[in-house]
Amino acid sequence: MNRRDSIKLAVGASAAAFLPPLVGAGSDAALAQTVAPPAFTLPPLGYAFDALEPHIDAETMRIHYEKHHAGYVKNLNDMATQHASLAGVSMAKTLRAIDKLPTGIQDGVRNNMGGHWNHSFFWQLMTPGGAREPGGKLKAAIEEAFGSLDAMQDAVNKAGLARFGSGWAWVGVGAQGKLVVFSTGNQDSPHMVAGMRGGVLGVDVWEHAYYLKHRSARGAYLKAWWNVVNWDKASEVYEQLLV
Repeated sequence: MNRRDSIKLAVGASAAAFLPPLVGAGSDAALAQTVAPPAFTLPPLGYAFDALEPHIDAETMRIHYEKHHAGYVKNLNDMATQHASLAGVSMAKTLRAIDKLPTGIQDGVRNNMGGHWNHSFFWQLMTPGGAREPGGKLKAAIEEAFGSLDAMQDAVNKAGLARFGSGWAWVGVGAQGKLVVFSTGNQDSPHMVAGMRGGVLGVDVWEHAYYLKHRSARGAYLKAWWNVVNWDKASEVYEQLLV
């Protein structure tokens, strides 16, 4: 996703009554939604389905984007027709306060808004022909927290392999401002993790993200994924989370 598309997504709205004011927006602005119908939209991918070949195949990208992500958006818009206040707050803020939502919609929001936010972020975290490693503040933070980039990648891979069933492996900024590796189940986002400022990197370990190419070899997918990481985007998000 290019900068112009990110700016389009940055149009926010006032908070709904059921959500308390929250701080630490981090990368929220890049993923905020407009109130005008449709309340939630599938963001532009920003590159062709085959742009990440040979590391991620075109057919997986097409199905992942047009079917799975689009499905979360459709379900979320269906929910918003009954609960218009869902469209009045950035997704990250809503997900942080998910326990404040009416109990009858919490699971739907967790699954579909979580899936929409996670995937919108995920597409931005990949790019064809990007930098091979992080630089600047993010590089220094990785070395401080893990010792080396290789060690951090190994920790993320282990978290992804250890996640039973479907979910995500993340690098995030904890409450003390230090990078940490963790995982979430299903479509739970970093915003749902207590003490987490936000995610810097996230890799989808649902089977639909890799099964066409790698079958059951999740480890091979995780190893290949590092070849397409958008380190410039990760660095941008990391610096936002430090504010």
